[in-house]
Amino acid sequence: MKMVKKCSVLMLCSAVSLSLAACGPKESSSAKSSSKGSELVVWEDKEKSMGIKDAVAAFEKEHDVKVKVVEKPYAQQIEDLRMDGPAGTGPDVLTMPGDQIGTAVTEGLLKELHVEKDVQSLYTDASIQSQMVDQKLYGLPKAVETTVLFYNKDLISEKELPQTLEEWYDYSKKTADGSKFGFLALFDQIYYAESVMSGYGGYIFGKNQDGSYNPSDIGINNEGAVKGAALIQKFYKEGLFPAGIIGEQGINVLESLFTEGKAAAIISGPWNVEAFSKAGINYGITKLPKLENGKNMSSFIGVKSYNVSAFSKNTELAQELAVFLANEKNSKTRYEQTKEVPAVKSLANDQAIMKSEAVRAVTEQSRFSELTPNIPEMNEIWTPVDSALQTIATGKADPKQALDQAAETAKGQIKAKHSGK
Repeated sequence: MKMVKKCSVLMLCSAVSLSLAACGPKESSSAKSSSKGSELVVWEDKEKSMGIKDAVAAFEKEHDVKVKVVEKPYAQQIEDLRMDGPAGTGPDVLTMPGDQIGTAVTEGLLKELHVEKDVQSLYTDASIQSQMVDQKLYGLPKAVETTVLFYNKDLISEKELPQTLEEWYDYSKKTADGSKFGFLALFDQIYYAESVMSGYGGYIFGKNQDGSYNPSDIGINNEGAVKGAALIQKFYKEGLFPAGIIGEQGINVLESLFTEGKAAAIISGPWNVEAFSKAGINYGITKLPKLENGKNMSSFIGVKSYNVSAFSKNTELAQELAVFLANEKNSKTRYEQTKEVPAVKSLANDQAIMKSEAVRAVTEQSRFSELTPNIPEMNEIWTPVDSALQTIATGKADPKQALDQAAETAKGQIKAKHSGK
């Protein structure tokens, strides 16, 4: 989801790299003895702690320490750290979305990690880049995700799947009757609408020559973005999307329509694999469709990571734990338990993992995707652009008018809140 909710997992790692990942940074005997009897607190994502149960037990035994695991919604952990960290009741290691890294570092909430390049090279380029701020590393990736297309095989077969968004529009016109629908997406949110707008040339931030984001270059209202928004508006204007999927409760309505067999296809993410399976839906998963210009719909690459709190009283041991939890062996075990797509390159060659249709879809879609910007200025984009898209979806404003206003608002907020950096 927005903050939850993005690459391709390629190339084998060398035996040396895997060895380093399994062991983590070398520590002296004095460091081991000083850590004896210590207790570390890990904030893990909700309903995901079973994925690290064995790894935690192994770490406790090796280091003669106690590790307490507490489950919290991972998108909210930074907010909790702001209060609990200074109070001394926060974690040593937490998990968080990659697009929050820049803000967390600016606020002094995270400890820089000093990890060997061989360990860093275990992960996909985009996932490790999501943890970098000013060329410094602040976390290790544990999972990646992108949006993909789920379709109900009882309503439409793989051979019948439209290949472009425009073909889905035509299919929906034949299918939608007010109670049942063809294709659905939460296009009133930039997290999803970016897939269309960027395909025509829109973008969030431009980039400097060194590859860093340029927050003064905002492309959410350029010609391509407006063209994409106009295409999005057609789905709402002609009743192909129900009014109920607009706004905060939209995601619940969209998912309910799919699990009730009332929508042939929706854009969602691998976070719904387990839920849809439990609902008994005979679904398939594939990459997002193409656009009429021949480009594939894009998506944001989301990265979940393990990070060390700046308030930890045992940062060296906390870093070792983060490295250990995210290594190749434990990443595979975590996938087996949680089904979240691992960020380790070598696991792309693991047949057991690549049997998963969801993993294959995320891997393929990642080829057309980009990281969610992780700079603090991104916080000023979400609300004004989502508001603009909702006015577009409800027909209260034309795309150019709404996006121009959103860009103006975002630029004003960036100037007011971030110009002093």
